[in-house]
Amino acid sequence: MNLEHLKALTAVIDEGTFEAAADLLRITPSAVSQRIKALEGAVGQVLVRRRLPCTTTDAGALLLRMARQVQVLEAETSAALGAGPPARAHLPVAINADSLATWFVPVLHRAAGWEDAVLDLRVEDQGYSSQLLREGDVMGAVTSDPVPVSGCRAEMLGSMRYIPVASAGLQRRFAASGSVDWAAMPVLKFNAKDNLQQQLLAAKGIGQPPPTHTVPSSEGFFAAVKAGLGWGMIPELQLTDGLSDGTLVRLDDDYQDVALYWQAWTLDSDGLNRITRAVRTAAKDRLRPGSGPEVSGRPAVSGPSRAGYKRQK
Repeated sequence: MNLEHLKALTAVIDEGTFEAAADLLRITPSAVSQRIKALEGAVGQVLVRRRLPCTTTDAGALLLRMARQVQVLEAETSAALGAGPPARAHLPVAINADSLATWFVPVLHRAAGWEDAVLDLRVEDQGYSSQLLREGDVMGAVTSDPVPVSGCRAEMLGSMRYIPVASAGLQRRFAASGSVDWAAMPVLKFNAKDNLQQQLLAAKGIGQPPPTHTVPSSEGFFAAVKAGLGWGMIPELQLTDGLSDGTLVRLDDDYQDVALYWQAWTLDSDGLNRITRAVRTAAKDRLRPGSGPEVSGRPAVSGPSRAGYKRQK
C-alpha cells in the first residue's frame, strides 16, 4: 500500500475533515480525496464515512491502526539512522481515571525521564478502553477486557479492590438500628458507564436507586465522599488515611475486585516496549495479584468486565 495514502487516512481521521487534513499535509483537499479513493479502491471497501467529523468504517479502523504502526516504525527507524531532526515518539495510551490517580503514577515518574517520547493519555472507563485500540486511536490500553483486540496482545496486570465508603457524618444520618438505610442514603457515580455502586445496591435488593450525584473525576469523586455528598465505591489505594482517622467509614464488609489487563499492539517498537515495561512494573508493585486468565494471543476463557461482590473474610 502507498504510504502517502495511509498518511492521508490518518490525517483525515485525526483532523476530522478533508480540508483540515489537506492543511496538515500541505496539499489540496482534492488531493486528499484522491488518495483516500485510491486506498479504498486498492482494498475494495469504503474506509471513511464522509461526515463531520469523518470516521472510519470497520475496515478503515483496521487500516488506520496499521497506518499508525507504520508511522511509529518509520519515526523510530529515522531516529536510529540519524535522518533529520530528532523527533519525540508519540505514545497514545488509554487509562481509566482510578488507575491514573493511583497505581499508574509511577509510570508518569518514569516517563518524565524519557527525553525522546511524549505520553498522550486518553481517560476512558476500563470496560470501554479496548475500543480505542480497536479503532486505532491508542497503541496500548489498561482494560478489564481479557480478550485481545485483533492485532494486539494482552497480559493480566492485577486487580483493583473497591470498597463501599461514606463520611462518618453521612453514615450516622442514615444508620438505623446499627444498619445502613441503603435505599435512602445518597450515592455517587462517576459517569453513565459506572455501575459499581448500582451493582452493590442490586446485590442488597435495592431496585429503586437512591438520590444519585455524578462526579466525573477520580479525585473529585473521593473528595465528594469525604464531604458527605454521598457514598461510593473507592479504590483501596486511595484509602490511605480516611478510615484510620475516622473521617471515613467502611459501610460493610462487601468489596469488589476489578481485574485489569494491559493490551497493546503486537509491534516491536522501542517506545511501546518501554511503556509496557513501565506499566507492568507499576502494576506489580501496587495492584493485588489477579485471578483472571493470563492472556497471550487468545485467552482460554473470557469473563465479565467486573467481578461480582465478595465479602471480606
